[in-house]
Amino acid sequence: MPPQVWLITGTSSGFGSQFVKEVIARGDKVIATARNVERISHMRDLGAATLQLDVTASQDELNRKAKEAISIYGRVDILVNNAGYTQFGIIEENSHDQWFTQFNTNVFGTLNTTRAFLPHLRSNKAGVVVFIGSMVAWDGLPAVGAYCASKAAIHYAAESLSKELEPIGIKTLIVEPGAFRTELLNQAGSSRAVSKIEDYRVISEAVAKNFDDFNGNQPGNTVKSVQRIVDVVKGEKEATGKPWPSSLPLGSDAVCTIRKKCEQTLRELEAWEDFAKSTDI
Repeated sequence: MPPQVWLITGTSSGFGSQFVKEVIARGDKVIATARNVERISHMRDLGAATLQLDVTASQDELNRKAKEAISIYGRVDILVNNAGYTQFGIIEENSHDQWFTQFNTNVFGTLNTTRAFLPHLRSNKAGVVVFIGSMVAWDGLPAVGAYCASKAAIHYAAESLSKELEPIGIKTLIVEPGAFRTELLNQAGSSRAVSKIEDYRVISEAVAKNFDDFNGNQPGNTVKSVQRIVDVVKGEKEATGKPWPSSLPLGSDAVCTIRKKCEQTLRELEAWEDFAKSTDI
């Protein structure tokens, strides 16, 4: 099989940076992107092409960037939507603008970037679109509601998209990692502000302390995680012969969280089943 071409957003750190290294090590080609292309200039030494791309740009601008990216190697086979950040804060205190900014990157920017590449993928009747989600899409946390909601939104958008693209021959993969040792919690947008409202003070202080203590002590190994994702996309190693997963949890904490939520949902369905059905005509 000839080398595949991957375009990866948000490659200046974390999962994105590791994706570049792993994909090149597998013999494929990479177009690494970031808002500030100078932050990823060193990736050219690894063999990657680099491209400035801000997922919050207009659809017209993203469409132009897609054409520019495709012209580098003549095609893009795999799009990895990795760019994102974490917005902390109590919902009553977070403003509309803060929520919009969170969704503009994690949801709208991701979908607009995907939309820019879909005509190309459709023309080839092949390709993979990867979305880096989070286990918090399954079970929301206090004082980080905007982030949880954004990851839940992209989960269900990706589910719908998969049903639209499957008949064409394009696959989608929503990856839902647990806590991994990336720079996500170090980003400027990840400040753990304590609530100014007394009623929320205790919980916001506890959440801020938990995240600060947790930062750098997350159980997930980023290198292993990216290796597993690439295994699935390429159908290699331990993923060989396995059915394609529409959703891929990564990390023991993600598996535990998602299983617990599913079991709780099934218990509640059973307890309220007759009550719920009683509303039928």
